Amino acid sequence: MGDAGFMAMPRTEVVEDRFEGIDLWPTADALAALAEGQIRGAMSVRGAIPALAAAAERAAECLAKGGRLVYFGAGSSGLLALVDALEIPQTFSVPQSQILVLMAGGMAMTETLTGGPEDIAELGVADIEAARLGPDDCVVAASASGSTPYTVAGLEAARKTGAATVAIACNASAPLFAHAHIAVFLDSGPEVLAGSTRMAAGTAQKAAFNMLSTMIAIRLGHVVDGQMVNVRADNAKLRGRAARIIARIARVDEKTGIAALDAADGEVKPAILIAAGAADAARAEQLLAAHKGNLRAALAALGTRETA
Repeated sequence: MGDAGFMAMPRTEVVEDRFEGIDLWPTADALAALAEGQIRGAMSVRGAIPALAAAAERAAECLAKGGRLVYFGAGSSGLLALVDALEIPQTFSVPQSQILVLMAGGMAMTETLTGGPEDIAELGVADIEAARLGPDDCVVAASASGSTPYTVAGLEAARKTGAATVAIACNASAPLFAHAHIAVFLDSGPEVLAGSTRMAAGTAQKAAFNMLSTMIAIRLGHVVDGQMVNVRADNAKLRGRAARIIARIARVDEKTGIAALDAADGEVKPAILIAAGAADAARAEQLLAAHKGNLRAALAALGTRETA
């Protein structure tokens, strides 16, 4: 391979000399090298914070208007996106109808992951067209290399619909960035196992997804003082967590928190307002509606109007 070809190689594919013979190293030494790669991947999100902030604000605006957050990807990137997408409704009670996952090969990839579909650009375009996107939707496309045909072609099609587009990739010159309103570059560097982008690049993408979805929830008013106030309490663990959240924010004991949770039919935001002094669930919902679901604003209104 000539120098020009080497220079054009994505950093995620570069073979580093320092890992020569890693298959012969002591197990602990090899694991230390793998850990170093994971740490480098996680740290790469720091440089992407301005772009992630812009992406979170744009996505939150879309969701607030009733639009959808659409995760789009292939292979390991698609699977990482799926994990984040599945957790958002559970953790923050964002309606399932507002979260969509489009992945090369569809949900069959969750059982047997194959690489073929990601090479078919037409599949990406078809999946985007079938989603019937509009200007209130936000598409977050992820690809470690940033050159996956399915993802690149799909994001190009998504931008033409007027939807907001965000691209997450681990190569600075990724073609995917050309079709994004907001480009999130994660400089995770070469892999310990060259080309195994489920490693450092995967860790970088997972961290970026975690940060992005959590910041979206914060901007939507679903987090107060570092606590999840829109959590869906549908099992014993979450019910206990919800009671503690209610008690801490409303400044009551957990017994009162549980009673408020029952009065609010398991909904944490109105339960906090009930525990803080709202007459009943109907009044709590009225306050939330008046403040577009923003609990902090509703609590402020409750304090000035009903407990002064």
